[in-house]
Amino acid sequence: MLRAEAAVPVRMRRVAIVAPEQALRESLVRIAEAGCVEVDLAGDGGPEAYGPAATRLRRLGVASGRPVLCEDPPDLDVLEREGRTDLLVGEAQLEERLGSAVRRGGVAALAGWCPETEVAATAARLAGAGGALVPLRAPRGVDPPTLLAGAGTAPAAHPATPVRRSFTPLVTTYGTVPYADLDPTMAAGVVYVLMFGLMFGDAGHGLLLVALALLLRAGRPRRFAALRPLWPFVAGAGLAATLAGVAYGEFFGPTGVLPVLWLEPLEEPMRLLAVAVGLGAVLLAGAYAAGTVNRWREGGPVSALYATTGVAGAALYLGLAVGAGSVWLGQVAFGVVGAVIAVAGLVLAGTGLYAATAGGPGGAAQTGVQLFDAVVRIGSNVVSFARLAAFGLTHAALGAIVWDGTTALAGRGPVGVAAAVPVFLVGNAVAFSLEALVAGVQALRLEFYELFSRLFESEGRPFRPWRPPVRPVAGQAADTGPPTPEDPVRPGSARKESS
Repeated sequence: MLRAEAAVPVRMRRVAIVAPEQALRESLVRIAEAGCVEVDLAGDGGPEAYGPAATRLRRLGVASGRPVLCEDPPDLDVLEREGRTDLLVGEAQLEERLGSAVRRGGVAALAGWCPETEVAATAARLAGAGGALVPLRAPRGVDPPTLLAGAGTAPAAHPATPVRRSFTPLVTTYGTVPYADLDPTMAAGVVYVLMFGLMFGDAGHGLLLVALALLLRAGRPRRFAALRPLWPFVAGAGLAATLAGVAYGEFFGPTGVLPVLWLEPLEEPMRLLAVAVGLGAVLLAGAYAAGTVNRWREGGPVSALYATTGVAGAALYLGLAVGAGSVWLGQVAFGVVGAVIAVAGLVLAGTGLYAATAGGPGGAAQTGVQLFDAVVRIGSNVVSFARLAAFGLTHAALGAIVWDGTTALAGRGPVGVAAAVPVFLVGNAVAFSLEALVAGVQALRLEFYELFSRLFESEGRPFRPWRPPVRPVAGQAADTGPPTPEDPVRPGSARKESS
């Protein structure tokens, strides 16, 4: 994949699945095998949604399950007697798609979405069944579904590095990226591990995280095997914490094993605080830049110009930052320049906000409140990054307490040394567990509320391809294919469509 393409969601193409009536089932089976087409379903599923498989599932009292599709039409009576609900769910989903097709003169068609790079290969696969995959013009006012490279539903043509895959949950946990927006996966991951490292700055604890990441990579312990894809993310956080610990001179606390290369948190808290706030200011500037690009891609230059997360908000932020810098440096000229830029940002933002109201005095009052909130929010968001220093100080303080207790006991002879060892081990275990949790949560909070809130103004719709495992014979075991999410079956229909 080209680097430019990696910065945006996978490009989608509107397609139609067209086949003669008698070849429609086999064509849909080929679509399931391809696993890269999201098929549109009719609102009521059509008359065939009340088909034999759906009827048998209702009779068995099954509302959901992992679907498996038979390559050839199975004997539904046999499946019901044998309790093969997986195959019945697959047939019920197929019935709903058959019922959603539009039919004209012996030809049936279904619409859907497919990654652009998969269209040719899928069309060739359908041709072997007598069907065709026809590219269509995207309908107006309808955004394509979003697929991020390396996501769980991404086809093989859209691979991702292990690092990118491990960072993807940071974005998907927040929501679905709108199709028109930038894909922030890599930037979000790098920023997260950087913030985590500043708060969890201890070389010993960081190396423990790296060791934990290597265990995950090896599939150990087995009960956490599902977390194996996250090992690069854990390793990155551990490496950042290790580097910060080297800079702080912290190795399982202020043990003196490492010299202080940059600053000692407990001795220079104000310097650490200034660095944390300065880093936050830089990250917010980057968020405004990305937000401006997103507003442009979503609605054009006008949307980008007047949005509080676009040019208007960026100008307001820049003006306030320059004004704050003038106070710090004692330069009145900077203050004047900052005020001019901030006023320009307020005018642009106010124009955009007022245009979204009903107008009149009420609209003016609403705009005033929103502008006040925008100014206060900028200040509070910048200050919020002070928690990077605050929790870094907390980590250092816990390490110092444990080390002071250890050295105090060790100075009391052999009995004291025997007591010092468990104090050191237990104390570091408690500090590691508590601070890893706190730093992880706080880094996530800063990313979501301070940064992502400027990148995204709406949420997209995730790409959900139809990809049940296909079995050549109905009697084959159903548990040999890739995992497929459970698909609930709605009353009177073969499948409940995900919202």
